Amino acid sequence: MGPASFADVLEALGRATQAGLAASGPEEALRHITGLGPLLLGDREAELRPGALKPGERQFTVSGAFLVTPDRRHNVLLAEHGFPPEQHRLRIDIALAHPGWVVEHRRPLLLANTDLDPDFKQILKTARMGSAVYAPMTWKGTLIGQLVLASQARTTYAEPDLHALVTFAGVATALWQAHDGAGFWREASPAPCQPAPT
Repeated sequence: MGPASFADVLEALGRATQAGLAASGPEEALRHITGLGPLLLGDREAELRPGALKPGERQFTVSGAFLVTPDRRHNVLLAEHGFPPEQHRLRIDIALAHPGWVVEHRRPLLLANTDLDPDFKQILKTARMGSAVYAPMTWKGTLIGQLVLASQARTTYAEPDLHALVTFAGVATALWQAHDGAGFWREASPAPCQPAPT
């Protein structure tokens, strides 16, 4: 976990939860939670390690939630931070890459260094990320989505960050349900399914 102390994380989560409860809808509520990861999690000095960044790369972070569509055919990106505007409500195949792994296995996932995983696929349009964490959002035994947090510098994230993101995902799930996430799907019109960038 980054320089934020446990007390700082707890306080920030409390504020985000209250803001989420007062939000106008489920995606706005999620945005308060997905914004916590870039602020609080990860090693702030990861980019200084030899090999953490390749030539031309720079450290930056993205986050968001992939929600499973009601037909369970796609993951849709919502409440994102750091993604390009054209990827708002990006729709990818339910089985694609590591978001697909989380859907299949219903378990959190840490990729401290994505270079070491031959199955890693780039989803962010603008760059390949070097370190990522995924935390499932589960409601009454059904996986409804996941939180995703990724940075370009390798080894940005470790086990404590994953544990924190799992807690954030629990709160995100409760907020999604409290704001009638099912109703969101009746009104949403996400972008067509897009392949991962190469």
